[in-house]
Amino acid sequence: MSGLKVAIIGGTGVYNQSLLEDEKEITVDTRFGRVTMKEGRYFDRTVYFLPRHGGGHSVPPHMVNYRANITALRKIGVDAVISTAAVGTLRSDMPPGGRILIDQFIDFTRNRHLTFFDGSDGLVVHTDFSEPYCPEVRSAALRAAAGLDQKLVDGGCYACCEGPRFETPAEIKMLKTLGADLVGMTNVPEVTLAREAGLCYATICLATNYAAGISETALTHEEVLEEMERGKPELDRLLAAVAKEILPGQSCSCSEAGKYFKAD
Repeated sequence: MSGLKVAIIGGTGVYNQSLLEDEKEITVDTRFGRVTMKEGRYFDRTVYFLPRHGGGHSVPPHMVNYRANITALRKIGVDAVISTAAVGTLRSDMPPGGRILIDQFIDFTRNRHLTFFDGSDGLVVHTDFSEPYCPEVRSAALRAAAGLDQKLVDGGCYACCEGPRFETPAEIKMLKTLGADLVGMTNVPEVTLAREAGLCYATICLATNYAAGISETALTHEEVLEEMERGKPELDRLLAAVAKEILPGQSCSCSEAGKYFKAD
């Protein structure tokens, strides 16, 4: 056993990981709340599966307890995190059904707890985000996709909006002008909190529809779920392969960024 611990955070339509063995439910108490997840095994890895929206999608994106989720993963000693996110696409070369390994984000959220470092303990911390997603986990994802002969687009900019409503065509036009390729409601503050906690973190986005004003029809949550269900078997294989590809003793600086983080 390598002793490596990998977490998968499942977004919309991803409420389990079918390839885990010896699966059991665990609960972790944090100062931000209690977090329930599944613990299992895949080859020599301990893998944790955390459904971002709760079992059965009971928590809307703006109400997810992101601080509790990330703190729980740090408390149990997770080494790396791979998350999924259902997104609308703004680009014809990233069509619905495609998977994108994002490398940048733009934050348009407004009412969320965006940081662990709110100054309440007298500590002011400014975290570098020149490279928002862990290069080592991203490399593992690309190797895993290549090994499975699955197409995974390398790079894309995710615009995170508050939700839970979908965006207007005018908002999508603005986001496209600003350089966004995809739009969703959950990657921020999850990505920023993961870096503050010193976790290696990357996100695979699944394009489920064209965004408002690009799509020829009105947007619905049902079409998102339908697209996710179609791609779930292949996605499960990809996520498990990524967990297997992540290497111990990574050379990135992600853990250094978390030197001021306190799990308790």
